[in-house]
This record gives sequence, C-alpha cells and structure tokens, in this order.
Amino acid sequence: MEKVINGINHWIQALPKEFTTMSVTEISNRSAPNKWSKKEILGHLCDSAINNLGRFLQVQYEEQPYVIQPYNQVQWVILQNYQERPLQDIVTLFQALNNQIVHVLQNIPSEKLPYICDIGNNEEKTLEWLIQDYLEHMEHHIYNQILVK
Repeated sequence: MEKVINGINHWIQALPKEFTTMSVTEISNRSAPNKWSKKEILGHLCDSAINNLGRFLQVQYEEQPYVIQPYNQVQWVILQNYQERPLQDIVTLFQALNNQIVHVLQNIPSEKLPYICDIGNNEEKTLEWLIQDYLEHMEHHIYNQILVK
C-alpha cells in the first residue's frame, strides 16, 4: 500500500510541474478528432479519481463481493468539457481528489484489503488489487499520453 500512496503523492507534485513545461497548443491539441487532448486526459484522470474514491470507500462496507459499476468515460470527459476549462482548474481538481484518495488509503484497515470486488466479466479482484490498478491506470495515461512529446 505504501508504494501506491507514494506513487500517487509523487504525481500530485510532479504532474503539475510537467504541464508547466508544455505549450498551450501541446496541452490542448487533439491528435485526431476522436482522441483526447492532454488536458482532457488529465480530466479523465480526475473522473477516474472520482469514481475510484467512491469504490475505495464502498467496498469497505457493502456486501461482498462489491460489484463495480462502470461509467461512460467518454461521456464524462465530453460532459465535463475539460477542453474548455483552464488547465489550472483541472490540475487543482486532480491534486485535491488524489490527496483525498491518499487520505482514504492511509485509513483502510489491512484486514479490509482482501475484500472482494466483482469487476465484471465474471472476474473478481481484491480491494488491494483495485487500489494498485488505480495507480497503474494513472501512470499508463501519464507515461503513454501526457508525457509523450
């Protein structure tokens, strides 16, 4: 758990600094009409944080296995209209949401980490796996889409 918390804390600090090295064009450019800009990808990471924060809480008290409800990621990005938001607003949201996630993770009792989540397709994973997957998902987008020049 410490590795995940350290990873999230790293990106809370490092990702805003990375964005300061990019031009407005680089942040807002969409490589294709159906692709997200770097600003929209950051918005997607905020949406992921919103959804996963709820999951990290609910799995601790709901009946097992806790059934993960998917969300329409594309519609969330469209409806939140991240492309038109000031970058600093999205960065602030990213930092606040992930600070809250770190706080929650620091307070999950270790005996709850093996709690079971139904992630769909007849697949069950533990809360601990879900938490680790959250950081892996974040870093996938950061390394493969945001930091790519």
